[in-house]
Amino acid sequence: MLGILAILCLSISIVFVLPIVSKKIEREPAPKSQKYMLQMKKLWTIAQSSMKESKPLRAEKALLTILKFDEKNAAAYNRLGILYAKEGKFDEAIECFEIAQSLDNNPSSLHNVGLIYLETGAYEEAEMAFKQALEVEGDIPARFIALAKAQEKLGKRAAAVESLESAFDLDSSTTTLRQILALYESAGDEEKIAETKARIEAQVAALAAKRKTKQRSATKQPAKPSAPRPQKSVSRRRKIIQ
Repeated sequence: MLGILAILCLSISIVFVLPIVSKKIEREPAPKSQKYMLQMKKLWTIAQSSMKESKPLRAEKALLTILKFDEKNAAAYNRLGILYAKEGKFDEAIECFEIAQSLDNNPSSLHNVGLIYLETGAYEEAEMAFKQALEVEGDIPARFIALAKAQEKLGKRAAAVESLESAFDLDSSTTTLRQILALYESAGDEEKIAETKARIEAQVAALAAKRKTKQRSATKQPAKPSAPRPQKSVSRRRKIIQ
């Protein structure tokens, strides 16, 4: 009887306990060795320096080697996507960016996908990608500007202006106002053209006044007083007198 109970307990432990332990082991990967970490660091250095030095084949080889050892490395997929995009390999670039985004919900990958769609004339897909990027990170002016370009290509002029206004709220850039002006000029909206030109003039004047104020404050700053010289002789006399 005791033997049967022992076998039953062992069976229960095999059925229920071992799977839990095995899952825990799967969830907690073994720590990487120092040799592995050094090798990965070396590969990243090679990839980044090769991209800066315009050596795409060397950079690609280094990034693919990283992914061979770490197939879930979102940063490597993102870099590889940038590399392919520069070479005009847009299908490969989009695939890399999409994999990177699936591994790490990074708005930069979505934005990069949008830029490639914009480059290849897939404007609806570009608009969708930029909107998705903005849902994750909506405080980057460049994302609104890119969205406006896609919307302009789709003939959505009002939406493009709205996107550029959102960008201007974030960067207060005269360049952004000029882009808004260009949209109104293409539409022939004289009222909005005059209004936007007035905004640009006011913005330019405000920036000029700000620069002058900085220059004046810089010239009026009093000279720093020199530190008093230590009176060694006096201190010595005091010690002697005491």
